Amino acid sequence: MGAWQHGRELNLKGPKQRTMFAALLLNGGEVVPDQQLTELLWGEAPPATSIAQIHTYASRIRRQLGETVSIDRNYSGYLMRVHDARIDLAEFEARTRFGRAALRLGRRGEGVRWLRSALALWRGPALSNVTEHLTKVEAPRLEEERLTVLSTRIEAELALGAHARMIPELVDLVVRYPLQESFRAQLMVAFHRDGRPEDALAVYENGRRLLAEELGIDPGPFLRSVYEALLSPGRAPTAAAGPLTYVEI
Repeated sequence: MGAWQHGRELNLKGPKQRTMFAALLLNGGEVVPDQQLTELLWGEAPPATSIAQIHTYASRIRRQLGETVSIDRNYSGYLMRVHDARIDLAEFEARTRFGRAALRLGRRGEGVRWLRSALALWRGPALSNVTEHLTKVEAPRLEEERLTVLSTRIEAELALGAHARMIPELVDLVVRYPLQESFRAQLMVAFHRDGRPEDALAVYENGRRLLAEELGIDPGPFLRSVYEALLSPGRAPTAAAGPLTYVEI
């Protein structure tokens, strides 16, 4: 993660300073107590000087950002106000809302464009160069949000008839996220619509075998429903309205 001012990246030195900056941003204008900051910075073994070091980090961030943001001491914590600064996460959430609203109104092309622009804001893993304590708390939520938007965008593109074009991207996603059922179901649908039913069934069988061998479980009801539709003459399988099912090994 980083911060830019007038096209110049600001020098937020070290993971501790970046962690405090990220923690304040992620709390969306709410006070972050000293105790919470201490846990995010040092985990269960903070130094005796932790509160003094937090004050130092706040001062350094203020000097770097100038009037772009304000960081105020509030009781036993800190509050960040971003004023007119643009926050990528907030912009991502706004574009996602616009995209989903367009999809609800049946404007799929517009919805896809908004969702693509939202996803384009991700330039790498969330919360890089911060402490492992903050990453553990916040990164899974942010990654799940990104994957949900990605799945929604792909669903809309499949509805627009882009199944052939989507197959390479979905193959890559299934390799990278083999236990995420939405991408596997979408790849099955894309293969089916592209006239490749055997490939669609193979995608399901590979997923079923992986779940059995790695976790000892069966595919979830959503993935099974897509599989059953593939086997039923006259039924058109769809990956629409599927939950984001992601199992960590």
